[in-house]
Amino acid sequence: MEIVHVYTKLRSEFGRQCLFSDRPAELLVDVPPDPELGLQFTRRASREQPLQACREMSEHQVNTERFESSSCGINHVEGGWPKDINPNEMEQTIRFRKKVEKDESYMNSILQLGSLMEHCIRQNNAVDIYQEYFQDEDEVDESQEPPSAKTINVFRDPTEVKRSVTGLSWHPDGGRKLAAAYSCLEFQRSSRDMSLDSYIWDVENPNRPETTLKPPSALVCLDYNPKDCHTLVGGCYNGQIAYWDTRRGSQPVELSSVEQSHRDPVYKIIWLQSKTGTDAFSASTDGQVLWWDVRKLSEPTDRLVLDPGREGNLDRAFGAISLEFESTMPTKFMVGTEQGVVVSCNRKAKTPAEKIVCTYDGHHGPVYALHRNPFFPKNFLTVGDWTARIWSEDIKESSIMWTKYQTSYLMDACWSPVRPSVFFTVKMDGVLDVWDILFKQSDPMLSLKVCDSALYSLRVQDSGRLVACGSQLGEATLLEVCCGLSTLQKNEKTLLAAMFERETKREKILEARQREIRLKERSRSEQSREEEAGREEGEDDPDKMAARAESDFHSQVEAELRRRERREEEKDVCEEKEVKNESG
Repeated sequence: MEIVHVYTKLRSEFGRQCLFSDRPAELLVDVPPDPELGLQFTRRASREQPLQACREMSEHQVNTERFESSSCGINHVEGGWPKDINPNEMEQTIRFRKKVEKDESYMNSILQLGSLMEHCIRQNNAVDIYQEYFQDEDEVDESQEPPSAKTINVFRDPTEVKRSVTGLSWHPDGGRKLAAAYSCLEFQRSSRDMSLDSYIWDVENPNRPETTLKPPSALVCLDYNPKDCHTLVGGCYNGQIAYWDTRRGSQPVELSSVEQSHRDPVYKIIWLQSKTGTDAFSASTDGQVLWWDVRKLSEPTDRLVLDPGREGNLDRAFGAISLEFESTMPTKFMVGTEQGVVVSCNRKAKTPAEKIVCTYDGHHGPVYALHRNPFFPKNFLTVGDWTARIWSEDIKESSIMWTKYQTSYLMDACWSPVRPSVFFTVKMDGVLDVWDILFKQSDPMLSLKVCDSALYSLRVQDSGRLVACGSQLGEATLLEVCCGLSTLQKNEKTLLAAMFERETKREKILEARQREIRLKERSRSEQSREEEAGREEGEDDPDKMAARAESDFHSQVEAELRRRERREEEKDVCEEKEVKNESG
């Protein structure tokens, strides 16, 4: 059989027709030799020979176009029903099934599909897709590997005027999304062209944010609802509280009024453990802690003024900059202040004065981070000035452990959710430090330069494997730590509990010793004060002054006599020793 393929093309597309003919050769150009050029010719000596050891190569640079990908999905629901039948109605579906099963075409189609199904089932039975390979192989001890972390993605602020990432929050359902709050906390650097939007990112798509949040003022902090993955609450730069439901668009569903909100930026907001799952509380540098029900943000449900004198005076209140709430302790919460003091509070106290339980003073600057250990809630971590400190609730005077002073300011910190002895800190020089206090207390276990700009915020995902850091130039960097830093080690809880208990006992002993020294100094100062008062009273009476002078004179004479007697006795003993040595 001959196979023929015909190509068809228009005559006009062939171009100009080629005409060939036989003709003799003809001279088109004649270039005669130029003797003057010959005089300029220089013969090169044979000893001057250039050599190159490597192959000659040319270098070209190409700036490729950026590829942007978009994620699409399908929401599949039960289908195949006629329009007049509601699939949620049991009676209608049963009636329709019986009608279809009596149809002859239905029986024929089932018989045809049966052979195909049988073939697929035989295929599945031939290969065990759930077979586990290398069961007998010894597992590699991942804890022996050196600590490491790698950058997975970088989410950049899509606006032209870059803003700082001041708040981060992980999606509660598996950590597939990351919400980031963008704002400029430097008042003089902000401009009218600066965007107010914040974004929710898909961790696998750094090109474009998945959702845009449009607050009335720049968001300083935000937090996902742990009970409802579609809702968020955020604190704004102008003091307002905004509540979003991502199913209802970018605009906030509820917004607090300016009159009932904070007077300063809201630096921290946290969801509370409640039956409704709609309660949250916020803290600001205006010295107030406000409680909210997001279903009705017209006014706060409760209010606390952080007045150290416990009088509710807002002019003397500490400015709040960080918050801590542990769901296992629903009545307790802690506040980190601008003055370097951590305030422990009890919400269920009867009077406002009793709500402030005690204070912990240990930092020279604002307490930017405050986080309880998830395994030992009595111990909490704070970050302020150049150090990170670990405290015990029982010790008020001093922290039980602390890092040495760093060269850069520390801005945020948090414990690992899976390893009780590991915590993370970020600094102004763009470095992420990973600390393991069981392994080493003086230096971090791992230091990683994340970016050249300052790091402002930090959040660890619930699995302990992913770490998100927010920078001053609007970059949210997603890092993955090694298995050794995200897997619970053998006896780690027991060893850390013993360490915390030992350090707490040591601080208690030192605290008791300091208390004794202060009591002695106080009693000594009171005694000297009484003696001075007695002297002042006796200065007016000449008889008392003469009697005191006489007693002082006699006491000095007696002391001099005792000193002379002691010298003579020592001299006699020396002479006896010399006589014995001479006789010996």
